[in-house]
Amino acid sequence: MQSLESHTLNAFSKNIQLTTHQKQVLERMTVFTKHHLNQDGHSVFVLMGDAGTGKSLILNQLFTELAQEVDEAYFLVNHPELLKVYRELAGETPHMLKKYYQRPTSFINKLHKQQKHVNLTVIDEAHLLLSKADHYNNYYGDNQLKDIIQLSKVTIVVFDPHQVLRTKSFWTKDRLLKLIEKYPHDFVHLKEQFRMQAGPKLMDWLDHFIDGDIIGPVPTDVGDYDFRIYSDAQKMFQQIIQKNDHYGLSRMTSTSGYPSTLDGGKHLVNEGNFHLPWDQYNFTSTPWAEQPQTINEVGSIYTVQGFDLNYIGIIIGPPFYLTADNRLGVDSSKVTDVEIFKHRQDLSGQDYEQSKEILLRNSLNVLLRRGIRGMYLHAHDPKLESYLEKMIQE
Repeated sequence: MQSLESHTLNAFSKNIQLTTHQKQVLERMTVFTKHHLNQDGHSVFVLMGDAGTGKSLILNQLFTELAQEVDEAYFLVNHPELLKVYRELAGETPHMLKKYYQRPTSFINKLHKQQKHVNLTVIDEAHLLLSKADHYNNYYGDNQLKDIIQLSKVTIVVFDPHQVLRTKSFWTKDRLLKLIEKYPHDFVHLKEQFRMQAGPKLMDWLDHFIDGDIIGPVPTDVGDYDFRIYSDAQKMFQQIIQKNDHYGLSRMTSTSGYPSTLDGGKHLVNEGNFHLPWDQYNFTSTPWAEQPQTINEVGSIYTVQGFDLNYIGIIIGPPFYLTADNRLGVDSSKVTDVEIFKHRQDLSGQDYEQSKEILLRNSLNVLLRRGIRGMYLHAHDPKLESYLEKMIQE
């Protein structure tokens, strides 16, 4: 078995060569930052792109360079598993300190208490920032991004509207642009896919699938990629075990929709003759997917978002079904993750119901963008499962 090396750490390494376009974007961000550090007021740079387009790679290289030159520079990420990786990376990088990397809530509360401001903040996974008060997380403002901008001279934001996962952090591109329009700002949208080895035709098929378009035949030309549909989740798991033994970093994952029924003290994902517990809370500094025992757990959006896996098995859970006209439908009443939908005053009626569908499609989209070498799917809904099998055979 190969060692479980950190693909996330490797992906952020300074040894990785940026493409010509990525170098141009990095230079544009650097020039913007240095210019506005010498100006009054606040300014914002937004780097947008789908999962796997190299946003975090550019952001990490930018911060590693600027943190050497700029006093009071901080890197914020609201994803605990990803924060562990960044801190580990800082420990291996000369002149970088782990204290530069913080959770947004801790950063905001500390600066408000000290009545301080900083020169530079960069925010990875900014789509996870809270956009309403959340007393559970000790955040009492009404928008974390707004707070961070007002506490910083320059704010660099990495953002993907297709990875927004909860109503309490509900963002759209329009909401983001409206918030930053009063500040000097710049905006770049990355589009080229680097994580997945899948060909453009399969990527296009996945886009249409997740958007709720009519599901057509899976293209025969999928690139150097292992894409399969499994009628049996247990057989899919056995294949993931084999890939993990050979390549490492291969895991089972699932969407929400499986009730928290206890079996032996563990919450299981039950799908036919497949029975494995959900990912356990990770108290260690090692990311979930890099711990050997997690091959016997089911990962979620909370443990794999922002990470690379070599092979991923995805159970498309009960909230997703095949519509009468052969589209991917969404039934929000079958969601079992109580954290996804929290009522908020600025979302009501049709807007609130529409946000539920967007969040659920996003949650599946996050899983569909993790696998570097291959992706295996199993659908809970029998009609969806059989239709996907038919489409891949055609």
